Amino acid sequence: MTTDERPLDPYDGILLLSFGGPEKPEDVLPFLRRVTAGRNIPDERLAEVGEHYYGFGGRSPINDQNRALLAALRAELDRRGIDTPLVWGNRNFTPFTTDTLEQAHDLGLRRLVTVVTSAYSSYSSCRQYREDLAAAQQAVAEAGLAVEIDKVRPYSNHPGFARANTRLVTEAVRRTLRDGALPAGIRLLFVTHSIPTAMDDTSGPGDSEGNAYSRQHIALGAAITDEVNATLDTDFTGELVFCSRSGPPSQPWLEPDINDRLEELAQEGAQVVVVAPIGFVSDHMEVVYDLDTEAAATAERLGLRLVRVPTVGVDPEFVSGLVDLVLERAAQARGEEPPTPVWPGREAMPSTCAPGCCPNLRDARPALCGRD
Repeated sequence: MTTDERPLDPYDGILLLSFGGPEKPEDVLPFLRRVTAGRNIPDERLAEVGEHYYGFGGRSPINDQNRALLAALRAELDRRGIDTPLVWGNRNFTPFTTDTLEQAHDLGLRRLVTVVTSAYSSYSSCRQYREDLAAAQQAVAEAGLAVEIDKVRPYSNHPGFARANTRLVTEAVRRTLRDGALPAGIRLLFVTHSIPTAMDDTSGPGDSEGNAYSRQHIALGAAITDEVNATLDTDFTGELVFCSRSGPPSQPWLEPDINDRLEELAQEGAQVVVVAPIGFVSDHMEVVYDLDTEAAATAERLGLRLVRVPTVGVDPEFVSGLVDLVLERAAQARGEEPPTPVWPGREAMPSTCAPGCCPNLRDARPALCGRD
């Protein structure tokens, strides 16, 4: 059978790997304990964070969004005539990755290509998933089950993700202008999850300049802003802000926080703030609470109109791009050199991470899909 007939060879399965989240109130504290394992965070502090979830019935949106993404990927694969099975695993909640690998083996799958629901390069958004894959693979190996695992490259500058975000931002700004807002009163903020500055400093390959996490976001935000200005004949200057800081006050994290920046923008005379959560694939808790609840309340208090751009979710251009990435990785696994399209930027991140890439700054752990 030719690769035209089996375009995902040598892979016989696709793994969608995500963060996971609680499904009901009694799941919240065990979930948070797992997320923060090894950091000595007391249950009292976790209970405070848990209030974010309890305000939504104790249910994170992320699992339902993963189910929707699975269905969208299945539809796109079927549209292309690709019948490769899809499985789904989570790092921090059911279905856990180990259980998913056991399920995959039961289905007869022996080599999986992994799509992570995080587009950027850092320890928490890439290597920690690679560590989870290594631990799960070891666990099933101890039960006598062998499953090989590869992953697609970080895709912040893949056209499927980048252009979908660009279109969504452009549409939101266009609607805002049509509603009568004057360009001089509009500000454009790109939002992502804050991480410790030390994690950002060491993000990317070990022999690179570092700061890949922030640089990737800045590059995408700048490209989106340029496209908005070219399409709408405007002159906006976008900027990157952060949400969801969770470390102690003594530990430096990436700033400014979106709420702090909203305070400043109100003082500067802004009237409308277009908020684009380009750091997130879907509307999970950091979006629906930190932006739609907390930042929205800040904007209302300040008399600002906050326009929230959708995440890419199951946008057809994004979903099609994920399938393209899987096909690209399969071609690489066959020893081919397929095109690796990027926009914006000049280079694609490698599918197999370089030595020292996005290191674990607490302790060294095995990680798959890398050369170290």
